[in-house]
Amino acid sequence: MTASFDSQHVRRAFSRAASSYDAAAALQREVEKRLLESLDYLESRQPEVVLDVGSGTGHASAAMKKRWPKAQVIALDMAEPMLREAKKQAGWWKPFTRVCGDAQALPLRDQSVDVIYSNLCLQWVEDLPAVFAGFRRVLKPGGLLVCSTFGPETLIELRDAFASADDTSHVSRFPPIAQFGDALMMSGFRDPVLDRDLFTLTYPDMDALMRELRAIGATNARQDRRHTLTGRGRFAAARAAYEPLRRDDGTLPSSWEVIYAHAWAPDAGAPIRERGQDVASVPVSAIPIRRKTT
Repeated sequence: MTASFDSQHVRRAFSRAASSYDAAAALQREVEKRLLESLDYLESRQPEVVLDVGSGTGHASAAMKKRWPKAQVIALDMAEPMLREAKKQAGWWKPFTRVCGDAQALPLRDQSVDVIYSNLCLQWVEDLPAVFAGFRRVLKPGGLLVCSTFGPETLIELRDAFASADDTSHVSRFPPIAQFGDALMMSGFRDPVLDRDLFTLTYPDMDALMRELRAIGATNARQDRRHTLTGRGRFAAARAAYEPLRRDDGTLPSSWEVIYAHAWAPDAGAPIRERGQDVASVPVSAIPIRRKTT
């Protein structure tokens, strides 16, 4: 069972990271680029309203406004400092709306959105079926959802290194691809398609990895995390446990599993199910894995 997330901690972490995020978020921008390609499933359809959930500094919102200049693009994020950074992307030639709000309680009318785009936000929400039910509520019939999240192999090396130092959680755990697909089905989305990538990033040492995590706001947000400072001894033990993974080029590897999904809101009249009874699992063996080394 995945431990509960501390939403206040998530908001504070991303608020602090707003000014440093873009400089450190190379992987996030690569995933953003790949997820934007999923919008091709709309083919020639021109959406009127597009919602970017967990918009961060607004790069995807700006790209979608450029793609659909007549559409209303709404950048929604729970961290106000991120939205202030996003204003830099929203020049007079490509303005988009910025809204401070929570993915778990969208401040939009029922059936008012044609497209929901959400890049690397959903790993921080506690109840995926409920969030997807909220997405269904605001999507028009036949509307498109494209989203990505981190999977459980993310930061597995760092998690194992700290596990050797003590028995307290130091790294957030994220849902597997089958659970992500189940949540879409439970919420009544139709024709979901899932895929995943496994990226390997490299760092000169564990401290460099930890600095990058702080710079992008990706700190441990579990309720059962240690609420006091981690002592030097534990950090030293974790560094020593990580060290045997050092590669021939002198760097330490860090795995990042990314799950992608796109699905369609059902036709008008279909019930919104927050806890569907008929659950269709997505077999992991049937989902291709594209392994990337970055």
